Amino acid sequence: MKKIAVFVDVQNIYYTTRDVYGRQFNYRKFWKQLSSQGEIVIANAYATHRGDDSQIKFQDALKHIGFNIKLKPYIQRRDGSAKGDWDVGITIDVMQAANDVDIVVLLSGDGDFDLLLQKIKNDYGVTSEVYGVAKLTAQSLIEAADIFHPIDEALLL
Repeated sequence: MKKIAVFVDVQNIYYTTRDVYGRQFNYRKFWKQLSSQGEIVIANAYATHRGDDSQIKFQDALKHIGFNIKLKPYIQRRDGSAKGDWDVGITIDVMQAANDVDIVVLLSGDGDFDLLLQKIKNDYGVTSEVYGVAKLTAQSLIEAADIFHPIDEALLL
């Protein structure tokens, strides 16, 4: 049975599915689909912490499915922009897992992860799969992944 590690860039998936489809990603259906392909040994969801009730309910739902939630504080800058970037944290966790799994599944459209996927393939022989909204996923990430799964109606609530 293949060992699978899952890493979810929650903000990226939330905003891309909302912007393109006006709907939310169905994490439960995704989990069921993925677990039929092997054993999910690591499942991390990376988000920002704002402390509002709807966010806490969402995080509780992810925990119930089987995800480990990793939170960073939500930082509002003086100019109105916000920060809550998990790219380095996701990268470190993927690198730490790469030696122990067969497949790394990344839910993100962020092109910054293209070098990471190339690295784990070349150095560890790990297969990478990316789930992202096709219109908003960097072409470099699509090309770096062994398999790209466009998020469409079938994986939305």
